[in-house]
Amino acid sequence: MLLLDSVAKTVGGAHSRTVFRGLDLELRAGEYVAIMGESGVGKSTLLNLIAGLDRPDGGRIVLDGRDIHTLDDDEATRLRRGAMGFVFQAFHVLPHLSVAGNVELPLLLLGVGRREARARVQAALDDVGLGGRGDSLPRELSGGEMQRVAIARALVHRPSLILADEPTGNLDQGSAAQILSLLRGRIKAEGAQGAMGLLVTHSASAAASADRVLRLTAEGLAPLDPPTRR
Repeated sequence: MLLLDSVAKTVGGAHSRTVFRGLDLELRAGEYVAIMGESGVGKSTLLNLIAGLDRPDGGRIVLDGRDIHTLDDDEATRLRRGAMGFVFQAFHVLPHLSVAGNVELPLLLLGVGRREARARVQAALDDVGLGGRGDSLPRELSGGEMQRVAIARALVHRPSLILADEPTGNLDQGSAAQILSLLRGRIKAEGAQGAMGLLVTHSASAAASADRVLRLTAEGLAPLDPPTRR
């Protein structure tokens, strides 16, 4: 479970600005939540706080029973590597590595043996429709295909929490729909393959893939109308 309890964040030093305060959220395994908000409202800041890359000025963020911000740097790094999967708008695919090499990185960082890693990479690529492209380089792929690589990399180590930051912003409508379907499918998978999922987006069509939609403001999170899934 992911729990946000009265989370607050202020930025700006002497000319400080409250990004949000009193922010509460509970997310359980198999749940898929979209967070919407205007540009600059703090959607990416919120993901950075959940990932332990930044610290809140108040409140708690608890993942699977561990308060993220009571961990030291090494513990926080291990938690991110093992329990979290990240999907970004800009892909962040490494250009000098093959498709398979990109997807394998999280497993190498976790010390997974080479034979098991290769099997899991192939399964992840099969899941995203790139089973025959493991030897390709990123420059040989379309934008939609690179985002599929990014999703395979985010999911290959079977994280309990998937964080997606505008993952369809650079994609055409068809590719975006495929990416959202892939994310939802993995979050909703049964057993150990399932996960919690948090999507931040400004796109109503992307948010419609989620179970529920929340709007982020300086006062916290508030529910929007139930999404119409497409």
